[in-house]
Amino acid sequence: MPHSASAKKRHRQNLRNRDRNRAVKSEVKTHVRKVLDAIATGDAAAAGEHFRTVTKKVDQAAAKKTIHRNRAARIKSRLSARVKAVGGAKAKAKKA
Repeated sequence: MPHSASAKKRHRQNLRNRDRNRAVKSEVKTHVRKVLDAIATGDAAAAGEHFRTVTKKVDQAAAKKTIHRNRAARIKSRLSARVKAVGGAKAKAKKA
């Protein structure tokens, strides 16, 4: 346990920041899961809608340095490719 006043304050800050960071990361994971579920069901419109939300949340988390900016870019890139693939599959199915 911290002994000095500044160490005690830093400990309180760390606990508060840890809770905030966990909440943000959990929220990002939840939104990513919603995109993946929409992709699994083949709902391109819902996947696109959820993808926009994920993009915003991930960018906010990266801006606050909760997650690394490269991780944010990786998440967006991978999801974008999957969402585009579902949209393309829908377009091909409509043509046939």
